[in-house]
Amino acid sequence: MKTTKSIPLKNQLLEEAKRELVNGHAKKRHPFRYFTLATIENGEPRQRTVVLRKTLIDSSLVFYTDKRTQKVEDLLHNASCSAIFYHPKKLLQIRVCGTAEIITNKEQIATYWHTVQEASKKDYTTNLAPGTPIKNLDAVTYNKKENHFCPVKIIPYSIEYLQLKRPNHLRVLFSRDDKDWTGAFLVP
Repeated sequence: MKTTKSIPLKNQLLEEAKRELVNGHAKKRHPFRYFTLATIENGEPRQRTVVLRKTLIDSSLVFYTDKRTQKVEDLLHNASCSAIFYHPKKLLQIRVCGTAEIITNKEQIATYWHTVQEASKKDYTTNLAPGTPIKNLDAVTYNKKENHFCPVKIIPYSIEYLQLKRPNHLRVLFSRDDKDWTGAFLVP
């Protein structure tokens, strides 16, 4: 990465991380579109892949789920979570640690629901909760009158940037204090 003399390298890297997170939801084929979300269940880490639906102006991340999932239960008991993104062509990893907020405002939910493609809306209308054991695939039934759609926002308190490159890898930990971000280089 070329550095601009007027902008310190740490600031450039933070802006790059934020830009890549925005591209994750804005560009359909961007590798950050799918990320690994880690939560805690009974003291044990749980990971799963989710879809990045929105990156807000404050760098909060939004994903959608069924409100009956284990991840929602995990986040209701412990809102701490982390998200990891990897861009294989750029050899770039971004790790976001934050606090999850289950969105309950009906107007906000309706706004996000409006963005879900019609074919995908059925994913939030199964009669049984996700993860419920079934005897066969035909046992999955849908309720067209009710959905269990649940947007979740991750409010980041740290963003870790790791770029694998030669001769030296770049690693920076950015921490948020109120609205301001500070960065510290780390040994890769």
